[in-house]
Amino acid sequence: MSAPGRVIADRYELSAAIGRGGMGQVWKAYDRTLQRRVAVKLLRTDLVDSGGERGAMERRFLRECRVTAGIDHPGLVTVFDGGADAGELYLVMQLLDGCDLADLIAEHRPLPWEWAVAVAAQICSVLAAVHAVPVVHRDLKPRNVMVRRDGTVKVLDLGVAAVLDPESTKLTTTGAMPGSPAYMAPEQMNGIVEPRTDLYALGCLLYEMLVGRAPFAGPTMASVMLGHLNTAPEPPGARRPGLPAGLDRLVLDLLGKQPDQRPANAQEVYRRLAPLLPAPTGDASAALAPTAPMDPTRPLRFPAAPQPLPGVPAPVHAPIPAAPAASWAMSAGPAAYAPRSDPDWAAVPSAAPPTPDVGSALDEANRLLGEGALTQAVDVLGAALPVAVARHGEHDPLVLGLRQALADTLLADRQFRRALPELRYIASVFAAAGGPADAEAMEYGRQVAACLEELGELPAALGEYRRLLDLHRRVPDADVYQGFDLRERIGLLLAALGDPYQSESVLVPLLTEQEHRLGPGHPRVATLRQHLARIHGASGYRRR
Repeated sequence: MSAPGRVIADRYELSAAIGRGGMGQVWKAYDRTLQRRVAVKLLRTDLVDSGGERGAMERRFLRECRVTAGIDHPGLVTVFDGGADAGELYLVMQLLDGCDLADLIAEHRPLPWEWAVAVAAQICSVLAAVHAVPVVHRDLKPRNVMVRRDGTVKVLDLGVAAVLDPESTKLTTTGAMPGSPAYMAPEQMNGIVEPRTDLYALGCLLYEMLVGRAPFAGPTMASVMLGHLNTAPEPPGARRPGLPAGLDRLVLDLLGKQPDQRPANAQEVYRRLAPLLPAPTGDASAALAPTAPMDPTRPLRFPAAPQPLPGVPAPVHAPIPAAPAASWAMSAGPAAYAPRSDPDWAAVPSAAPPTPDVGSALDEANRLLGEGALTQAVDVLGAALPVAVARHGEHDPLVLGLRQALADTLLADRQFRRALPELRYIASVFAAAGGPADAEAMEYGRQVAACLEELGELPAALGEYRRLLDLHRRVPDADVYQGFDLRERIGLLLAALGDPYQSESVLVPLLTEQEHRLGPGHPRVATLRQHLARIHGASGYRRR
């Protein structure tokens, strides 16, 4: 039985169940080896142990691992790993943020037609890649489509896909009819699947996005299935006047009762959607606005645009400050998967998951830091910070303390790219309060330079160290050892940038001063001699 804290394959630590259905559960988990968050899908033990079905179920599940991992498309969830642990089969996948299409439709009911077209176009791209394998998804429905925060669409759950070759199609469980009745093509009810079966389901999705409900509804599963078999769908435009005529016609064509009445393939559907797609725009400010809402048209209007700019950087110094006496709730960070009782395998997202209060978050972060779980501590601190800003203002000491704690943890976790803006912000806060040569401002400036070094941005790091050394020299009674450190980094960076002469002009006088102050046998002196010897040996340059 799975529970939070269980470790799968001595590597994946389960933390929370985020999706459940007829075949098992999906868990949010932590990959201890690569220190990242993942989703772990576990097959129900009773299915695995069901007598003569066990072998077929295992083959079916492992086939899913191979098939899903073998299709390379940005609109599919990345599969990382799969296997068996303690008699239970597992699949390790990318953990996504965002909102599933069912929640998006429920929130807007119906969607703007431009959104519906953008979602359908992105799904077409996925289906074209899947059908080329050839694989039929067989269970395309709103819960299996994720719209991410940047507007990109991910198609989930190829777990019931039929691989179109003689061997794999025999692995479907006896008596099982994969799919969901509200989105199931007529031929699928007779056990026939082909690529245009998925196009029928896409027509159902497009209809629901445009109208706010599925094309066929009824009090029972049988009545819904009879609608698919025998009833002509009402045109979406009849319920929603003003839709483009071409869009109305496309939906009806996708819902043709016979496969040959539908478009030939996903490429053809995309061709018919293309005239309705928004044109790319040159207004980059709209793409980067921190307040930009989730919008499925964004990837089309701003091709290859980066994620929207964050608000104020969210940086951080241990120990983490204590929470205020009053308890206040954390705002929702990136949408995460929330448990649902839904008969599908997909990890189901929620647009506004419940979150712990900040006091609990701080306690949890301290516990994780004590256990060395740095990446998880970063998650907790990063989620707590926006609430602290909203509640107390950017300049509150608690907020600054949180920023310092987050920046320190990012550095410890070697997330240098993310730590860099945090450190710069904190340095600017201390510089504004105490002047550019303030001790805290100088220390965070040094961490900025160290981050730049780690990221390979050596000229920028050199410039930052030189700025700090200039400030250091203006401070009366400044710490001489801090000056030693800055000069040593400058000298070493000059050598790394291919200037051994300038490097020596910095390091040789430094060596003399260190020998005088520390003694010739001091470890720092010995290390500096080694640096100089290595620089000379690598460059062939010799001091006269």
